[in-house]
Amino acid sequence: MKKMLAIVMSILMVGMIMVGCGSKSEGEGSGFEIALITDKGNIDDKSFNQGSWEGVVEFAEANNITHKYYKPEEASDAGYLASIDLAVTGGAKVIVTPGFLFEVPIYEAQTKYPEVKFILLDGAPHTADYATFKTEKNVASVMYSEEQSGFLAGYAAVMDGMTKLGFMGGMAVPAVQAFGYGYLQGAEAAAAELGLADGAIEAIYHYTGNFEENDTNKATAKTMYQEGIEVIFAAGGAVGKSVMSAASESDAKVIGVDVDQRYDSETVITSATKGLAASVVAVLDAIYKSNSWDTYGGVTTYFNAANDGVGLPTIVIGDDKADAFDRFEKFDKAAYDKEFAKLADGSVVPVRNIEVAAETGYATAEELVAGLGLAKVKVSVR
Repeated sequence: MKKMLAIVMSILMVGMIMVGCGSKSEGEGSGFEIALITDKGNIDDKSFNQGSWEGVVEFAEANNITHKYYKPEEASDAGYLASIDLAVTGGAKVIVTPGFLFEVPIYEAQTKYPEVKFILLDGAPHTADYATFKTEKNVASVMYSEEQSGFLAGYAAVMDGMTKLGFMGGMAVPAVQAFGYGYLQGAEAAAAELGLADGAIEAIYHYTGNFEENDTNKATAKTMYQEGIEVIFAAGGAVGKSVMSAASESDAKVIGVDVDQRYDSETVITSATKGLAASVVAVLDAIYKSNSWDTYGGVTTYFNAANDGVGLPTIVIGDDKADAFDRFEKFDKAAYDKEFAKLADGSVVPVRNIEVAAETGYATAEELVAGLGLAKVKVSVR
């Protein structure tokens, strides 16, 4: 009897853990009105999950709305859909999904749950074969102008005196490509402003093919540093951890991505950020306060420099008197503000897309040079 009771209790405990995984919320027991489904990684990943969740928490706590995050059992379309089902069963009226991996699940969920509003960050709903794109009225597709924050990162590095730059992107998806293309264009613009000769800036451009922290990515970064690269823009989620590790062993520098990563390593001089929390708050405000959901529902909205959706960090969290540019040698906030204003008013418009022949999305050096109009920047790929 005791053995049977122990088995039953174990089953019940497993069930409770699966349902409550990742729960952080207000109003326990009353249902959870706003839900976030994590993609790969944890809620404290210092990237998409964390930045998006911070927006949910900020708005929900300020407006006394119940909220919870759900971590899927597996990072797959089926796993994401199962968590969406769980969130709806748990009372969710608004579901936030951070990242392009949710594009296919949301394509299905938007018609399955027409009464639920979905905020899809960094993606647009489509079928698995990419044959059909459709954003229903209950979905806000939010994108970011990564080419602008990438541009600012490359501009800052060269204006600070660096001439040997590295780029390590994850998979060649549109957002990562845009970061990289912007980075090279920002370096080109700074070199031209400084009057440098053609080819004065050397750049190594690389896609890892994953978003992982692993020994291979660390070794790749370390090799770049050994070859003289001064700074690597790590635009690949957990790839950045591998680059930071290599940089710490090489007395070199890193540019972070998505959120301000200066708190992760002394090697991070700045980060090409997206206003993840700010964009979540903006859409939630449209739902709950300004009654302007139609501004976002059924369309793709880009957050960019004009609406403070992208940029480099300008404050140090927890220290109002600190200088967010203190890890540069010469580049400062005044120089940043001047260039940021050009992006915001449209006088500088970086290229977001170029023609790439390979199905992988990996551009050749020739395609990068031609598509981005590079002359000051001599680029090689690997």
